[in-house]
Amino acid sequence: MKLVRYGQPGKEKPGLIDAAGKLRDLSGVVSDIGPEQLSDKVLAKLAKLKTDKLPLVKGKPRMGCPVSHVPKFIAIGLNYADHAAEANMPIPKEPIVFIKATSCIQGPDDDVMLPKGSLKSDWEVELGIVIGKRASYVTQKEALDYVAGYCTVNDVRAAPTNLKWAALGTRARAATPSAPSDLGWSPKTKCPIRKI
Repeated sequence: MKLVRYGQPGKEKPGLIDAAGKLRDLSGVVSDIGPEQLSDKVLAKLAKLKTDKLPLVKGKPRMGCPVSHVPKFIAIGLNYADHAAEANMPIPKEPIVFIKATSCIQGPDDDVMLPKGSLKSDWEVELGIVIGKRASYVTQKEALDYVAGYCTVNDVRAAPTNLKWAALGTRARAATPSAPSDLGWSPKTKCPIRKI
């Protein structure tokens, strides 16, 4: 089940992409796709829907972030060996955990806002894990019980030309969940899309 939110910024409606790849309106079933709708109970209800009975959405509306009211955006740095080698940094013994401002979250085709004076912009495709319920001191065995879903995240950063500093550098106002990606150049950021 692919849950989405579509419409103009701040006025997105809940929807889903059916098995045929068509956008269906979920606003008659749930008010939004946010923390309240990510509970096991609501997700189980949505999984039982006969999607072919939901209204089709006409045209090609803007896609927003698939989850509203995201309370926290936690990221893991240097999470693959090639990135550490590229940055000329050792593979960390412990995960490098940092928090991004939730104002960076936007739709996959929205314009990217780079900071003034940025000398270099870059981005990388990341796996976004959507946590569906409050989690503290979760064991590895229990971890997947807290996962409501997954999405693609376009992690954009703008920094000086020194790649070592860029790994810890200023983050652009863009982290695009559910972003479609193609090899080539990003039309929005003019940055190369790298194969991982």
